[in-house]
Amino acid sequence: MSASAKTLARAPWRSLFDSHISKMDSPEFVFTSLEATKDENSPVPYLPRARTCIFRGFWAELPENQYNEAPKNDRVYESDLLTLTTDVRMSKVPQIMSSSRGHGDVSESQGSGGGGPVEAVFWVKETKTQWRISGQAYIIAPDIEGPGSDTSSGVATVKHEVGERMRVLKEEGKKSWSWGTELTSHFGNLSPGMRGSFKNPEPGSPVSIPVQDPELKLGQKVDDLHDEIARKNFRVVIIRPDNVDQVDLTDPARGRRWRYTYVGAAQGAPGGKDVGEPSEWTIEETWP
Repeated sequence: MSASAKTLARAPWRSLFDSHISKMDSPEFVFTSLEATKDENSPVPYLPRARTCIFRGFWAELPENQYNEAPKNDRVYESDLLTLTTDVRMSKVPQIMSSSRGHGDVSESQGSGGGGPVEAVFWVKETKTQWRISGQAYIIAPDIEGPGSDTSSGVATVKHEVGERMRVLKEEGKKSWSWGTELTSHFGNLSPGMRGSFKNPEPGSPVSIPVQDPELKLGQKVDDLHDEIARKNFRVVIIRPDNVDQVDLTDPARGRRWRYTYVGAAQGAPGGKDVGEPSEWTIEETWP
């Protein structure tokens, strides 16, 4: 974990964002990634791909769930890194990998890694506010801990890029905190039916082609937190935000807009609406 983690301050947009998300019946948002075009005549190398996802809380701050029987880490860290869950067989995973700085190959999409540019857009109708959060996405896969993790470049990338934005709450718990435990806890926080979706036939494959594996079918429920097939396909996606755009349309005659930009530790302006101490974020109000 980055040594600078203990000095980070909470993002100035975080408290208001939390308040708004708590008012949503379901924390849905539009998640956009980039896909390399296969058309040689395309004027651009990448095309945007958007889909609706569910916000699963902030990394290292798993929401409480009385039905989650998975082992859990103590609250040693907190972060402003958004999470969602996905199936490794879905297109967003290779998109995040291949659009990263290292332009990872699709064959590398099974493991941890990433860093591709993404954007998450929340429309909170209850507060008439739009939140647009852009940054890089990283994938947490089963290889995040265990045999081979120490030599995996993808694992090293995730732990460095994500770790440097995690804030230490309890120094004495750092050695026992586990990335693998956090991954399993996210799986446990899903309903049995949602866990079962990771044993569906391959997403996007034609229904006209018979499914060869009898273990893959719709409507399954998974209670085993270590189900081999479901866990093989399960991934957590972490968004590391660099820019947050907030548009408040509460008053139709006086819309307001703020732009939050991550500039790094000890470089930001005063923390604004959320904290009174120096922040790693700058804040600028703009015309809506």
